[in-house]
Amino acid sequence: MEVGGGWKDQFANAPDVLKNQPDHRTVVWAGNVSIGGEEFVTIAGPCSVETERQLMETAIRVAAAGARVLRGGAFKPRSSPYAFQGLGLEGLKLLAKARALTGLAVVTEVMAAADAPMVAQYADILQIGSRSMENYALLEAAAKTGRPILLKRGMVATVADLLQSAQCIVSYGNPNVILCERGIRTFETATRNTFDIAGIVVLKEISRLPVIADPSHAAGRRSLVPALARSAVAAGADGLIVEVHPDPDRAWSDGEQSLTFTGFGTMMADLAAWCELRAACRSALETVA
Repeated sequence: MEVGGGWKDQFANAPDVLKNQPDHRTVVWAGNVSIGGEEFVTIAGPCSVETERQLMETAIRVAAAGARVLRGGAFKPRSSPYAFQGLGLEGLKLLAKARALTGLAVVTEVMAAADAPMVAQYADILQIGSRSMENYALLEAAAKTGRPILLKRGMVATVADLLQSAQCIVSYGNPNVILCERGIRTFETATRNTFDIAGIVVLKEISRLPVIADPSHAAGRRSLVPALARSAVAAGADGLIVEVHPDPDRAWSDGEQSLTFTGFGTMMADLAAWCELRAACRSALETVA
């Protein structure tokens, strides 16, 4: 049984990332972590790698709270040329050190095609940020490293646009793509972006690829992150990527949306119950079917 014809027609430009059957899905492995399988996977860490102490402390604390992957920006795309742009290679080395310390897999953003091979030497997953979703030279270079790709939805991108960028990566011989809903730009200004929860539901229905959510960038305020994270679980997302910092008010970037260690621990404990409920509901539905 194929996915409904209406969807196929609407997303015809991304045939290789659509489901062939309702239960068709790709599980992406990064180190010993599988994304898109039965486990709900949380990726956590600071927006930017700032110092060795900041990163190691964060890695230890998020791992203890249940995160499976460490995030951290070594290269930072910033709107202002005067804002912190990242530590570059030194940041990559610190991420690798944190992986050795904690066993967490590492995801970090690559911004330039020429940097893709270097970033791939240190990261388990290469992130394509929202500003780069349609940078096709970068998509090609990242795909050809062979590393799994975390593809964030662009700020003004449709679901079809996101899937077409994923199709580009797959067409370069890399089937290991993780889609990320991180909020889109609309007329609403109460939050940093508008969290498209329906987009997660659509992607889970039509695409074989894992789908994760980024409630930090959607919310822009740390107080809203746990509620958006719960909604992602309910929508069927395969995981989360969230920002966590030892002292968010002094963070070099995105402090206002970064969770404290305590806040992250509380959120993870709460999400465990939601994930158990989701699993129980799925099991009951399968039994009835």
